[in-house]
Amino acid sequence: MPSDIEIAQKARMQRILALAEDKLGIAEEHLEPYGRYKAKLSLDYIEGLKDKPDGKLILVTAISPTPPGEGKTTTTVGLGDALRHIGKKSMVALREPSLGPVFGLKGGAAGGGHAQIVPMEDINLHFTGDFSAIALANNLLAALIDNHIHHGNALDIDVRRVSWKRVVDMNDRALRDITVGLGGTANGFPRQDGFDIAVASEVMAIFCLSTSLEDLQNRLGNIVVGYARGGKPVTARDLGAAGAMTVLLKDALAPNLVQTLENTPAFVHGGPFANIAHGCNSVIATKTALKLADYVVTEAGFGADLGAEKFIDIKCRKSGLRPDAVVVVATVRALKYHGGADLKTLTKEDLGALERGMVNLERHVDNIKNVFGLPCVVAINHFTADTGAELELISACMKKHGVKAVVAKHWAEGGKGARDLAEETVSLCAGKSAFSFSYKDDMPLWDKIRAVAQKIYRAKDVSAPARVQKQIEKLQENGCGAYPVCIAKTQYSFSTDATLRGAPEGHVIDIREVRLAAGAEFIVVICGDIMTMPGLPKTPAAEQIRLVDGKVTGLF
Repeated sequence: MPSDIEIAQKARMQRILALAEDKLGIAEEHLEPYGRYKAKLSLDYIEGLKDKPDGKLILVTAISPTPPGEGKTTTTVGLGDALRHIGKKSMVALREPSLGPVFGLKGGAAGGGHAQIVPMEDINLHFTGDFSAIALANNLLAALIDNHIHHGNALDIDVRRVSWKRVVDMNDRALRDITVGLGGTANGFPRQDGFDIAVASEVMAIFCLSTSLEDLQNRLGNIVVGYARGGKPVTARDLGAAGAMTVLLKDALAPNLVQTLENTPAFVHGGPFANIAHGCNSVIATKTALKLADYVVTEAGFGADLGAEKFIDIKCRKSGLRPDAVVVVATVRALKYHGGADLKTLTKEDLGALERGMVNLERHVDNIKNVFGLPCVVAINHFTADTGAELELISACMKKHGVKAVVAKHWAEGGKGARDLAEETVSLCAGKSAFSFSYKDDMPLWDKIRAVAQKIYRAKDVSAPARVQKQIEKLQENGCGAYPVCIAKTQYSFSTDATLRGAPEGHVIDIREVRLAAGAEFIVVICGDIMTMPGLPKTPAAEQIRLVDGKVTGLF
């Protein structure tokens, strides 16, 4: 079987302007091409769609991630193609990949096999420059903070309480904690600082939640960068930064239109991580897709405890979006891993390990159905080593929960391999749901955190040092109590311990830090040992990426 990138490089792509007109009815004048196969859709055109009816929204999520992988993006793309196979007008709406994971562990995030978005190399690398614009806007604000302090500090900013960090779209653990301003008076005042990865920036969160350029500028102005010596919050608006930051982002805010290997239109726009941010593509892209297609397939990062929870409790709460159906992706080998099987034995039939690992899938399905009140189907992303007995075990277990498990072969066969999944998803979209959030707006912040921990993670309780509890109380007193919470924790477990597979319960969620994201209008709750600036693994994917005879290789 050829590699993902070899399949992508042989794709017969349709020129993006022709695809937009043929599949979506969008005239050339409303698009800004970035070469032949990608383009941005004008915000003015999007504004003109507001009175059109919405299509159905399908959310793709997954079990807790494992080293073998689950194939959530692959399934999202495969389902988008499969819907077209059964005669439905569909679109895909995905996040843009971050360069950190591309060169770190994953090596690419545009789907796989015969279910990919293309041009794959462009999407995985610089694409249309959105992430560069987001990082520059973030770092412009950082520069303006230090410049303001250097030139007299009229706002009386307490240099010990500057909370705004610089960002770079790369995994680089050496930048987590740094000192800036060294080298004498000409270089400003020395202070402790640090970098986050660009996808953890509040600018990214704001970008993905904004509904217009006006909304974007207002949210950017609300960013709290630190505190004056008297305790008053200092905002980007106080520093006069919001206008210039918006100018840097004005082109980026327009959604990026690309296509799948089977020429299904796809928006790829924005990209916050789900383990350290809210994990969803932009509201603008999702809402626009719903005006252009009858069925829109989108995904939320990592497992349903992180991505789907934040998609619903943050993105849906802020935007008014409501999923009509949810697809929970699982693989036989990943479930065996959750059941304690060794990585080296995952291709061998092991019904015992599979049965033990089913608890992870059951927990996610239970959350989707009974916490969020949404209909769901389990997509078993098929691998050739899967046995009939293993597939039957999953199907029988899900049947007890009133959920259908469908074997999907989109990786090997493209859209036609996921026709059954498409048929089941369409059937679910035709029904009714009892949609709900996991907590109410008017609950205190601490109770919101506890609600997610207890309802979604099945934790016994949450804990935090006295200083963090005091921060949460202060945020509540300062009028931030109505904000949702964005919990940053390991993606590998329902707990904060990445080594606890399956479905642990009765644990305690330890809160290490809280951050106010006033522009995005949520509170980031950092738990366990999760880092907002990841490091590279021992053997980074970057070591395998090459340019050979003018072609990129190694983006698996």
